[in-house]
Amino acid sequence: MMEIALLKLLLAHVLGDFFLQPNSWVTEKEKLKLRSGKLYLHIAIHIALVFLVFFTFNVWKVAVVIGLGHGLIDAMKLIFQKEKTKRMWFFIDQILHVVLIFAVWKYSHQATIDLGFLQNEKFWSFVLGALFLTSPAAIFIRVVIAKWIPTKSSASLQDAGKFIGIIERLLIYLFVCTRHFEAVGFLLAAKSIFRFGDLKEAHDIKLTEYVLIGTLLSFGIALIVAMTVML
Repeated sequence: MMEIALLKLLLAHVLGDFFLQPNSWVTEKEKLKLRSGKLYLHIAIHIALVFLVFFTFNVWKVAVVIGLGHGLIDAMKLIFQKEKTKRMWFFIDQILHVVLIFAVWKYSHQATIDLGFLQNEKFWSFVLGALFLTSPAAIFIRVVIAKWIPTKSSASLQDAGKFIGIIERLLIYLFVCTRHFEAVGFLLAAKSIFRFGDLKEAHDIKLTEYVLIGTLLSFGIALIVAMTVML
């Protein structure tokens, strides 16, 4: 029952923040900040949603705390975020909302959180492996293939290759650790299909070799790390 209560609170948050908050409200809140009526309507909706998902007024304390806490977090975001930090504040905002929900759920249901996994060697091995496959692996691959960087390259999104590599390595890591080895082959095939057209039109053997070396290094490192963690 306690887990159901947590799921209901998370459902209310998702509905309130992503389904019942039009873009026009977000724009008005960013413009008027604490003077925006949409901010307070947004808070009221979150309070109402808590009543709705539990279908009882007995949770009024939880609803009020969630609503006021949500409002304070949103207000902090509106006050401190700048145009260039919007992306960062979006994630901070959502993380704080989830922390608030967990805290309210734990207090209202006297729930206990089992942190025994923090003493598990496998957990720390898994975290270390995942972290290594992000920026450290990207730097390692960049250093290895630096001397083969094509002099002529087409325009692309800034750091797109780096983030594509990180995502593909983490996916391989997850697939291998969960023993879904067939998904690794599917991922490699999918990337090859997407890349084939660009490489074919480029008519550049060096570019093709460069992409193949980087891809095989990325996949190889992810596989080695995942297999090491699984030992």
